[in-house]
Amino acid sequence: MLFANHPAYADLTPAQYAEGLAWLRRTGMVTAMGRPVVEVNDGELRDARAASAVPQVQWSRAAEEARRAVGAAGEQALLRLLRKGGVPQVRHVAAESDAYGYDIAAGSSTERAHLEVKSTTNPTRLVIHLTRHEYEVMATDTNWYLVAVLVGRDGNAVNVATVSRVWLRSAAPADRSEAGRWESVRLEVPAYAITPGLTTETWQLVEDWPVLSRPIWAFRPSVSLLA
Repeated sequence: MLFANHPAYADLTPAQYAEGLAWLRRTGMVTAMGRPVVEVNDGELRDARAASAVPQVQWSRAAEEARRAVGAAGEQALLRLLRKGGVPQVRHVAAESDAYGYDIAAGSSTERAHLEVKSTTNPTRLVIHLTRHEYEVMATDTNWYLVAVLVGRDGNAVNVATVSRVWLRSAAPADRSEAGRWESVRLEVPAYAITPGLTTETWQLVEDWPVLSRPIWAFRPSVSLLA
């Protein structure tokens, strides 16, 4: 009733609010009872009774730092794999600038690969965040590849896979008017869009990953959609 009738909540429909809560539960940001699991600051609320009923959720520095640490670990793990695998030229361009639209440049005398690395510690599903800049670089750079790295507790790669560019283009949002444009998108990658290992159309940089005791991201090794 509050969402349907109060003007302060008229920016979204009740169904959209419900979907937002469902998404927060799916991502583990709130408990089944609707309580937040990130930092909560009750001090700014007007009274103690309201504070106990409607906690104010704030950005969590610890969570942000943890995400950055996983991202950095995934990039370093892939760098080690490429160098160990004998790739002649490996350059960590993300350490120089964010302007490239990818994290690692790998090359040989005849081949080039520009690798955007998305890292996670979750083996059950692959969720990535893609920026507008990364997407636009992908659209014009035929050497661009999105590499998913599953990071283990020791900081090494437990798994490496490649996400289909065809699927990325189909899943990205479209601008609806000149007044607004999307800048970042969260994507949950389906199994059919994930190919084990890291192989371009002509160059195998990281071999197909060994079969593990448990399926990782439920990908299907027989399906390849790199183009």
